[in-house]
Amino acid sequence: MEDLDWSNLAFGYMKTDYNIRCTFSNGAWGELETSTSEHLSLHMASTCLHYGQEAFEGLKAFRGKDGKIRIFRMDENAKRLQASCDGIMMAKLPIEKFEEAVLKAVKLNERFVPPYESGASLYIRPFLFGTSAQVGVKPATEYLFIIFVTPVGPYFKGGFQTTPFAIMRQFDRSAPLGTGIYKVGGNYAASLVAGQKAHDMGYSAVFYLDAKEKKYIDECGAANFFGIKDNTYVTPKSTSILPSITNKSLMLLAEDMGMKVERRTIPVEELSTFQEAGACGTAAVISPIQRIDDIDENKSYVFSTDGKPGVICEKLYKKLRAIQYGDEPDKHGWVTILE
Repeated sequence: MEDLDWSNLAFGYMKTDYNIRCTFSNGAWGELETSTSEHLSLHMASTCLHYGQEAFEGLKAFRGKDGKIRIFRMDENAKRLQASCDGIMMAKLPIEKFEEAVLKAVKLNERFVPPYESGASLYIRPFLFGTSAQVGVKPATEYLFIIFVTPVGPYFKGGFQTTPFAIMRQFDRSAPLGTGIYKVGGNYAASLVAGQKAHDMGYSAVFYLDAKEKKYIDECGAANFFGIKDNTYVTPKSTSILPSITNKSLMLLAEDMGMKVERRTIPVEELSTFQEAGACGTAAVISPIQRIDDIDENKSYVFSTDGKPGVICEKLYKKLRAIQYGDEPDKHGWVTILE
């Protein structure tokens, strides 16, 4: 791997040595299998292709200063994948099998885990989908679970920095009682048009309001939102938001730092009261928000005038990354060290 420029990796796909696969048929999950192929052989009538029976996860492995490889909160990803499977009626993969597959995928591709000082990490992508051939709309009887890994560069190329977001009322990410709480491909397909429009206008992501009343903060792009004011970490409560594992972790860290945490509905007008704001997720940890432009209302909510992240955003970001890389003690038991 000497020829890889670890510090300049993109956030994209790169071929690695092995992927792990597991098949569900005749009502049971089989054994884990190792594959070197990047391709699948799928029946053209598979339910994943016609009825969207597909769910995925994203997590990371990090190489510490001590050379050890750490995987962050994989049990939470396993549970969330099970919830997604319940949501679209797919066979649930046992948590132990998920964790065994993650460890195996990382171990077999150990040479692709970037060195500590590069700021890069190994992205782990588990996904599960219906493979049985059907033309009627009903759940598949056969499924395939796969994990592949790929080294990815740091999300912020020029260092930790703020970006602008835009509220667009003409788009919804998902319905209040729909699939928004599950990590399924359809939610991401539904966000592409709005996302492209936002990028064309110079914004990093779309800021969605609740689909029912367009009064409350929902999600921003493919990430959870949080705002900071009066030593309080505030994040939306909604029936259409994906429960972010990063957000869950940041809430605990905020409490550790002596802050109050509130998970509740946030009216859009309340944006004017926040001193800092951010979007959070696996890829970036925290994307600090520079400003949110409410295009229809011709209003702008500004959180940073000099482009620099707020003090608390930065503190939370550094704290979480330090735990992931093993630079700070993992007192919540979030990290699995690869033996």
